[in-house]
Amino acid sequence: MTQTALIRPAWTPATIGLMVLGFIVFWPLGLAMLAYILWGDRLDGWKGDVNRATDAMSRNWSRCGRSANMAPRTGNVAFDDWRDAELKRIEEERRKLDEMRKEFDDYLRELRRAKDQKEFDQFMAARGRDMDADAGNGAKGTSVPNVKGSDES
Repeated sequence: MTQTALIRPAWTPATIGLMVLGFIVFWPLGLAMLAYILWGDRLDGWKGDVNRATDAMSRNWSRCGRSANMAPRTGNVAFDDWRDAELKRIEEERRKLDEMRKEFDDYLRELRRAKDQKEFDQFMAARGRDMDADAGNGAKGTSVPNVKGSDES
């Protein structure tokens, strides 16, 4: 006695019901179920092909003994040498650009600090003039507005 799966890539009452339910709940689910019904029998072959390809890539990668940032050898020595030199040159340019970016950020930070210092110094100078003017009015340490009334003639 052989058992068949309830949900398999075929037009069975269960798959049709799930497809209709999927369209009712959220239309992409119904579309995914329809695709599974139509092309699900190809999934096993496709999955096997993908697994074999990734296994082969991983074997080749580990055989090269290279880290993640180095490309595997192609077999063409001239091309591999040129590619390695270009990758080194690009990495060096990236390192130089990173250094230049850091220097530029430091320069901008210093400009902002100098601008802020200038504004702070101006504020303190203006505040000092206000304090001196208040001290000349007889207010000792308190700020009293200088109001000229109409009584003074």
